[in-house]
Amino acid sequence: MKVLLIEDEVKLAHYLRKGLTEAGYVVDVAHNGVDGLHMALEGDYALLVLDVMLPGIDGLSLLAALRKTRQTPVLMLTARTKVEDRVLGLQSGADDYLVKPFAFSELMARIEVIVRRSRVAQPGSACATVLQLANLEVDLLRRKATRAGQRLDLTAKEFLLLTLFLRRQGEVLSRTEIAAQVWDMNFDSETNVVEVAIRRLRSKMDVPFPEPLLHTIRGMGYVMEARGA
Repeated sequence: MKVLLIEDEVKLAHYLRKGLTEAGYVVDVAHNGVDGLHMALEGDYALLVLDVMLPGIDGLSLLAALRKTRQTPVLMLTARTKVEDRVLGLQSGADDYLVKPFAFSELMARIEVIVRRSRVAQPGSACATVLQLANLEVDLLRRKATRAGQRLDLTAKEFLLLTLFLRRQGEVLSRTEIAAQVWDMNFDSETNVVEVAIRRLRSKMDVPFPEPLLHTIRGMGYVMEARGA
């Protein structure tokens, strides 16, 4: 599931991105309202986590502009504690409103509620929490991966890596993009963390089965797709 986090506090944004990524979400981050609005309008996100106080365009103005063409679910974050501020946020089109400081567990619970609500409203949308390719299936809410009905024993990073490939199935992903999305790191040519993780993932979700789904594209990266007859 792809989430856009629009938050100008760099340390908080880094913390939230790390937590959401570990929970299986693919997270893009914008640190100001101008970039955030552009990404929200151009990208295909299942959810926006939007701070109210932003440089460039504030969160409420961004939300008003977004709602002219997009109904992407929005969870607003704010340091404002007055009831009228929360009411204004909800009246502006936010799906939920969370006051800082907050526990990460509460953020996750609220996100899951919004996702379930959106999935019911738009079955088959980008909010789907079960990803499938051939006989491979990942249940994001239950944190469970199976192939041909057999449960795959994956580490947290392997689960996240598999989720990324399933979200982007059919697309060639470079090592640079994989490193950024899964490890939140800039690619270092001396680091083989991606290759090692790919090899371990293959040993669990491809090697025991007759048809491989994860393929190497020489000089470009990796792609997950079914190539059977």
